[in-house]
Amino acid sequence: MPISPARIAAFDILLRVEQQDAFASELLHSDRLEKLSAADRGLTTEIVMGVLRWRSRLDTAILSFAQRPVSKLDVEVLTALRIATYQLQYLDRIPAHAAISDSVDLVKRAHKRSAAPFVNAVLRKIAANNAPTTVPRQDLTSLADELAHPAWMVDRWIAKFGAEYAALICSHDQHVPPLTLRIDNANAEEELKRDGIELSAGALLSGARIVTGGDLFKAKAVLEGRVFIQDEASQLVAALVGNGSRLLDCCAAPGGKTAALAARNPTAEIIAAELHAHRVELLRKRVHSPNVRVIQADALNLPTTGTFDRVLADVPCSGTGTLARNPEIKWRLKLDDLVDLHARQVAILKAALTHLAPGGRAVYSTCSLEREENELVVEESLRDAPEYRVLDCREELEHLRSNGELVWEDLDSLLSGKFMRTIPGLHPCDGFFAAVIERQ
Repeated sequence: MPISPARIAAFDILLRVEQQDAFASELLHSDRLEKLSAADRGLTTEIVMGVLRWRSRLDTAILSFAQRPVSKLDVEVLTALRIATYQLQYLDRIPAHAAISDSVDLVKRAHKRSAAPFVNAVLRKIAANNAPTTVPRQDLTSLADELAHPAWMVDRWIAKFGAEYAALICSHDQHVPPLTLRIDNANAEEELKRDGIELSAGALLSGARIVTGGDLFKAKAVLEGRVFIQDEASQLVAALVGNGSRLLDCCAAPGGKTAALAARNPTAEIIAAELHAHRVELLRKRVHSPNVRVIQADALNLPTTGTFDRVLADVPCSGTGTLARNPEIKWRLKLDDLVDLHARQVAILKAALTHLAPGGRAVYSTCSLEREENELVVEESLRDAPEYRVLDCREELEHLRSNGELVWEDLDSLLSGKFMRTIPGLHPCDGFFAAVIERQ
């Protein structure tokens, strides 16, 4: 029997994630899956994201029956073992023989034929045992183990948010997040519905829609870039930027917030800067508004003249607020990485503020849950800059609610002091942080 196309695709994607630091979400939406049937695309996605979400649990099972550290296994062998173990322990409808047989053949396909008997033996032992329990308890060891997160990461969340919220975050990360759209006009929404896309209202914002059915990636409005796939917290950050006549987006790719700014400010001059050439091309493909000028430039040395009344610094970050969408991050990120990220973020925010006109406002944002990337960046950046002050996001959120944009009722839950903060699990979205800063 030939190997299932879905398992071949999953194997190849997971190898690229492991060996090239690629992101699974990008590979799963690339051309490599175009020839697969809808069912095979679905199984590929399920396997890839499931393996990445539950990797530490899978490795524990493999270790217990392989009797050797997973670090000693060839990456091709370990990937095949993880793929089958995920199916055996988490997918009830997959026949055990199919999962085992295909993973053995995947090892042979990867030119690791001598490891095939070993893989077969380990997987048969795993198949003979019960599926794992995934009921979380609210202490460090069990949260990290039961919900497959690094212990150092969970420890920090317990210290910052408390055990209850840490459990919510970890549980949220282990489930498929909602697919959310930003829709600027009723015509696009009606077009989506005609294409068989089922939608429900957003939880945070009146302009957001949650996809509940249909093949979104075949919808004409999506293919033509007239509808944006964008998490609701990301949409909220863009809304906080507000309105102006001259806007700067310092780290603009992939373009969701830039497009939202353009829709909100159709007559404004908007400059969208991005450092890397391939991301500049992505930005140009996704943002079609005539009032947006895309430039390739370093945020630390932007070739712009004059000042801006609105500046967005949505900086590169660890992404710990997006682990439901990007689970590979939790296995790549190290605690020491936060030091380097913090220094880079401070430099970008300080540079961004120099472009802000007196009376203008800047929004600093990340999709991180970590203090080093959020509060501490703002604190350090403004320490010796008395001309800037942090505004209370409560006022901004109340303004958005009064004009009908914000529909989430519990404003207190969206606030951390003067800052806006969304928490995965508590809120139905990614974890974002935002500070609004005014130049006096």
